[in-house]
Amino acid sequence: MKSEVTPERAVGSRPTATPWALRGASTSRRRALLGAGLATAAALGGAALGAAPASAAGITARRPSTPEEALSTLAAGNRRWRAYRERHPDESPAVRQSLTSGQHPFAVVLGCIDSRVPPELVFDQGLGDLITVRSAGEVLDEAVLGSVAYGVLELGIPLVVVLGHQSCGAVRAAVEADLSGERLPAHIQYLADQIRPNIDRGKEGDARIDATIDANIRAVRSRLAAEPDLAAKIGSGGLAVVGARYELTTQAVHRIV
Repeated sequence: MKSEVTPERAVGSRPTATPWALRGASTSRRRALLGAGLATAAALGGAALGAAPASAAGITARRPSTPEEALSTLAAGNRRWRAYRERHPDESPAVRQSLTSGQHPFAVVLGCIDSRVPPELVFDQGLGDLITVRSAGEVLDEAVLGSVAYGVLELGIPLVVVLGHQSCGAVRAAVEADLSGERLPAHIQYLADQIRPNIDRGKEGDARIDATIDANIRAVRSRLAAEPDLAAKIGSGGLAVVGARYELTTQAVHRIV
């Protein structure tokens, strides 16, 4: 497998100060966000940075509101996760009470169903932080598309992450079925049929599976970004749809472009 690319590298693998940075990120906004988070933590009596105040209005005020801020927040959470320094934010009694009146998540994560890759854990986020949509191999159908669209269009979320992962069983099954010609049981064949167009036949063995994982992430990301309502939000700068991959061996998330 190719060498790991850490979240500290942006598009094109150029090193940047901001993990996963998008062009046009605002330093002043990031500083303001950090200051708001520190103030919130102090107000809650020493709770972890990023813990929410007791009001839904407070949660809205301190949430990342741009694609750049949302990417930076997720990258920081993944750094904590892979360093075994998780803060498990936004789980306090005050946050739980505030969420009874509404939610203000800052990112949609479309991930695989794999039990080893729960988005809230690998990004060290908590209640009300993420909309998570999960299907084997990140396969899209109308329910998945509608769920992603709901997060963006109804909740105003500025970031969608298509999160694949190392050693994806759904991708392996699709590749092996493609090679053998055998049909998979029940509805699993549907998943293989959706993944098959993304198989990288330029490689063999495990390298084919690994390359197909990346190709599948790119294809799903491209399809989402081409959805008219989402494309309009991307064009106005209010939304980013990015591909990413979680490495089981290192616990790191990196961009797939």
